[in-house]
Parts: sequence; C-alpha cells; structure tokens
Amino acid sequence: MDGPLKELAKLEKLVSNSNTAKGKAPSVSDSLEALLLSLKEAKERVQGGTASPETYTSLAKTVESTKKDVDDRQKEVYNSLARYGKALDKRFTAPLPSYPPMFTSSESSAALERTIAQHFLRTGQFKTAEVFIEESGIDIPPEMREHFADLHRIMSSLRQNAIAPALEWTEANRHFLHSRSSPLEFNLHRSQYMRLLLSSNHLAALSYARANFQRFHDRHSAEIYRLMNCLAYMPPSRLQGSPYADLTSPSLHADLEPMFAKEYCASLGMSRQVPLRVVGDIGGGGALARIEKGRKVMRERKSEWSQADELPIEIQVGPENRYHSIFACPVSKEQSTEQNPPMMMACGHVITRDSLQKLSKPGG
Repeated sequence: MDGPLKELAKLEKLVSNSNTAKGKAPSVSDSLEALLLSLKEAKERVQGGTASPETYTSLAKTVESTKKDVDDRQKEVYNSLARYGKALDKRFTAPLPSYPPMFTSSESSAALERTIAQHFLRTGQFKTAEVFIEESGIDIPPEMREHFADLHRIMSSLRQNAIAPALEWTEANRHFLHSRSSPLEFNLHRSQYMRLLLSSNHLAALSYARANFQRFHDRHSAEIYRLMNCLAYMPPSRLQGSPYADLTSPSLHADLEPMFAKEYCASLGMSRQVPLRVVGDIGGGGALARIEKGRKVMRERKSEWSQADELPIEIQVGPENRYHSIFACPVSKEQSTEQNPPMMMACGHVITRDSLQKLSKPGG
C-alpha cells in the first residue's frame, strides 16, 4: 500500500490551502486571495479618483494571470488524481467482488446504521454521531452515549497525565477488574508513584506508596519490591542506568490509555477493538480479493461451496486480530473446542481429547 498512500499524500497536499506541495503553480486559495486584494486596491483607486488606464490594464493582466495559475494548479491536481488511480489499479489487480444487493431489509439496514452510529460514538466523533442519528432516525440509548462520552473524557485526562478520573472508575468497578485479573488499577498507581519519584519528590512518592500499594501486595508483590528498591538508585539520571531503568520508560504511562479503553469496553460487553475498523482493515487489506479469487476458481472448476458456506482458503490477518490459538487434530483433522480440547500424550504428541479416547479403546 506504500505506492497508493504516497500518491494520496501528494494529492492531499495539492488540494489543500497551503503551498506545502512542490507544485509549479500556487494554491488555488492563494491565487484567489491575491486576486481579491488586487480588486480591492483597484476599487479604492476608482472610488478615490486616482484610477488611470494603467490601473485597468494591470487589473486585466492580474485576472488573466490568476486564471492561468488556477488552471495550472487544477491540471496538477487532475494529473495527481490520475496517478493515484493508476497506483490503486496496480495494487488491486483483482476486480471488486460482485454480490447481490445487501442490507435491503429494514432489519439489516437498521443494524448497519446502528453499527455506524456506534462507531462514531466509540471513536469520539460525537457531533458526527448526533447528526447521523438524527438523519437516520435510529434509536441509540442515552446510556450508551453517556458511556462513550465518559470513556473519552477519562482517556483525555490520561493523555494529560491526570489519573484521578481513571482511578475513580477503577474503584467503582474493582470487582469486575478483579474477576478479570486486570492490573489496570495497580498500573495507574504505579504510574503516579513513578511520576512523583522522577520529579525528585521522594517523600511524596513514599507516602503515596504506603497509602496505595498495600492492598496489591498479594498479586503484585514482586513489582512493588522493584518500585521500592529503585529508590536506592536515585537521582533519575542514575536510575536510567540501573537494573530498574525500565521503570523510567514512557511506555509505563503511555500504555495506560489503551489498557483503560480495553477494560472499559469489556465492562460494557464490547470488544477491545472497534468492530467497523477491524472489518475495514481485514476486508480492505486483501481478504475480499482472496475470497473473490477463490470463488472464481471454484466456479471455473464447477465446484460448490462446502455445506457450512466456507471456502477452502486461508485469510492472513495481523497479530492484533488473532484472538485465540487454533489447534487442528492431526488424527481427526478437526479443530479443537472447549468441549474437545488438545491433550498431550506421554510421547509428547498432541491430539484432541475425542481422538485420544478413541485411540485408548481396544481396536481404536
């Protein structure tokens, strides 16, 4: 995707209102601004009685020059757009798949619109979401809007290194976080402790540790010992060259935002990632093209889809979209499930439990 993205970046610069792009002609906005300034000056001269034939001649030349600049800039834009189209065609050689009309029923259309509205809310585009909800007429519960507004308020505070709103939420949802063995609340306190320590406020850091770390001792004792031991390597310049240098890493604080978003969405019964974005990334990343190619090959071979409506192809996805490991039994060729998990035999080979039980039977 590097080629299309580069061409798209060039196109965006050319159509912007600045001269950041290396174009031969000035931007359309700058050309028109210069023309308006010339018209304003000519108007003042005419009204003041100081206009001369040269004034009108110069103005006519300015208009022609501006027209030429705008035409040249537009030509550059059209050429850049054509190059962008060619880059897309080169990157996506397979034609777009053709499907029968989708989302034609009222139920499916409402589901799609609800998904789009939730996407806007979840990504913090609240004004866009309100307009979309009003125009589509879908019903989004006020509680959901409040939840997402609260999520982005707390995440905004975390970006500004203010952990108090996040801690307030973790305290209110401590039972839920404990059931998930989530380290979120401890990590928030750890972040605040290290901020105090690195600001050379040692007494305040120790006081904060005594007040907040004790209840985490059972689950995070090793980490708490490290936090206390790093005091021996202060000041911060010495700590950065010590065995505890990782505690000075910016990621210690930067990781709080995605971790909080994950736990907050989990408390609402939602996935860690934005569903619409995942679908777009996987589908636009090559999955649709591979599926269409598989369908074409099967049509040419006059083969049918499997009974489960599956194609015999594998879609590669990024690590962030791999939610669980998949084990296929080398004996039965079936994927393992919770009811039929993988089992290791004494020889070290792994098969599913059903296959193991069959093998253990006489004549199995």
